[in-house]
Amino acid sequence: MPGPENTGVIHDIGYQRYDGPRLGRSYASRSLFTHSVRGAYGLGRSAWAKVLPVGVLSLACMAALVLVVVNTQLPVQVIDYVGIASTFTYSTIVFVAVVAPELVSTDLRGNLLSLYLSRPLRRADYALTKLAALATAAFVMLGAPMLILFLGMAFSTDDGISGVFAEAGGLLQGLVAAAIHAAVLAALALPFAALSGRRVFATGMIVAVSLLTAPIFGALTAFSTGDGAYLAGLVNPVSLVNGIDRWLFDGGTVDVGPYGVMYGLVALAVVAAGTACTVWRYKEVKA
Repeated sequence: MPGPENTGVIHDIGYQRYDGPRLGRSYASRSLFTHSVRGAYGLGRSAWAKVLPVGVLSLACMAALVLVVVNTQLPVQVIDYVGIASTFTYSTIVFVAVVAPELVSTDLRGNLLSLYLSRPLRRADYALTKLAALATAAFVMLGAPMLILFLGMAFSTDDGISGVFAEAGGLLQGLVAAAIHAAVLAALALPFAALSGRRVFATGMIVAVSLLTAPIFGALTAFSTGDGAYLAGLVNPVSLVNGIDRWLFDGGTVDVGPYGVMYGLVALAVVAAGTACTVWRYKEVKA
């Protein structure tokens, strides 16, 4: 017979089955979205993580305050709401180039995707949620200074309620432009960020897309005439979204001639291709 030393003992340490509600995929996606948008601005993270995103946003908001003062002192506006979207496109590219790797590269480097997929979240859910979070963070970057400009101009208008409504109409146009800019830039940035677990490499690839295509756009604009000059803006993301501003809102800095629809179609293609590439990338990542 076995001795006392071989006798097993079962201890009740109080574990119980979970009988509460199962919140499912939608709740997991919303939670990941909220966490990602907060993380884009360094909320809930170290002070160092807040320096660039909060710093860029603060500079944009301070620029909007200066514009309020300048616009109220001159007979015509120096820059309108759509102009803010066009002017701040470069700073938004820097923002997404830094933030996109923060959203996805860390998970890739730490092989954390398996932890997300242990819940009801699926690979496509993760990819689309991260893309939506980056676009939302970029939209906030552009929309916040527009809101400051609107408040300043609405309270200083001499036209009463009609002036407030006119400013609201301009703000609406600006927010639509901001949404277009945010969607295009996010769709360009996130697929590159998802290629590497090293944030420096991912940021470099995103910035390179703008830096390498900018001189091409400049050369085509300088040495082309007619249709070639009008279509030159399609090769560079900044000129692409500025061309859409010119087409839809008569703003921006790129002359698109009769090819405004072409700029819109290319922007849609960029968003669709970027979304598809992001989803495909996460189908290939080992979890």
